[in-house]
Amino acid sequence: MADPTSDRPLRVVLAGFGLAGAVLHAPLIATTEGLELVGAVTRAPERRAALARAHPGAVAYDTLDDALAGGDVDLVVVASPNRFHVPLATAAIAAGSHVVVDKPLAVTAAEAGVVAARAEEAGVVLSVFHNRRWDDDFLTLGRVVAEGRLGALLRVESRFDRWRPALKEGAWREGGDLADGGGLLLDLGSHLADQAVQLLGPVKSVYAELDVRRQGAVVEDDVFLALEHAGGARSHLWAGMHAAHPAPRFRVLGDRAAFVSEGLDPQEEQLRAGGSPLDAGFGRRAGSSAARIFVGEEGADGEPVTMEAGRWAAFYAGVVEAIRTEGAPPVSGAEAVAVLAILDAARESAARRTVVAVG
Repeated sequence: MADPTSDRPLRVVLAGFGLAGAVLHAPLIATTEGLELVGAVTRAPERRAALARAHPGAVAYDTLDDALAGGDVDLVVVASPNRFHVPLATAAIAAGSHVVVDKPLAVTAAEAGVVAARAEEAGVVLSVFHNRRWDDDFLTLGRVVAEGRLGALLRVESRFDRWRPALKEGAWREGGDLADGGGLLLDLGSHLADQAVQLLGPVKSVYAELDVRRQGAVVEDDVFLALEHAGGARSHLWAGMHAAHPAPRFRVLGDRAAFVSEGLDPQEEQLRAGGSPLDAGFGRRAGSSAARIFVGEEGADGEPVTMEAGRWAAFYAGVVEAIRTEGAPPVSGAEAVAVLAILDAARESAARRTVVAVG
């Protein structure tokens, strides 16, 4: 385990070098001060070649056990399919390494709770990559709320709309094995629920509709959740693959004003295109503001709001600080477990066609 007093970079191994590992995590790790990407677990020849091109100093390993054998890995980042999150995270914890797990932490809240408990017992940092907390629109909304411009929040409407009417052949997220944790509920639903909790606090109850719409689909690709929060506010959350016309990304109603934002944070698109968090303009959208504030009938077009820059890299800066200072991680294991408890209740609600208590 890393010595918190040491100035050397923390040695990081990626457990998985597919889309999540190669495109989302690796560029953030490589550009975060205090981190050094020293290896990745991947057997596929094409992924090993991609690792060598993008990160020449990183070693390709067949298994996580191989990577951990030397005892000098400070941080393991689990970026594998969902079914492997728990075994890979627990192996890293047993080896004394700190751990980041791509969301969701596990397929169920019970499994996630086991991982969180083991990390606490071992005295290692565990954090979960709920990176959408650092989207440009969510950061902008947080600033507006903190400034008091919306007043007390009454209702949050939040969506991740997609137009992907055809199945992606061979994708594990499209498979029907429950252990794989495929489908939109654990995918985009994890982000939606996490953001709702960050805005409105703990959730008391859930009503959910989980539907399978696309031809040949076997897991939910059309999701709606209605959450009642302990403070009395409500959130309505959508994710779907048949949104030929997307609604606003956020529509947030307060007792003084409303916040509306359109479109998506640009960071994933920029990373997919080979961009880097160090690029000028990274995390910023082109063109005019995507967000506006509305006050009743005053100004039908609303007041434009200056957008914050998206900054997913802040997650990894927070991980470094947590390890160095033995402080709180940017997303705690307990927070990730709480999100999965909401999603567990949502699945039960959809099956029973009724409101289900969370907890």
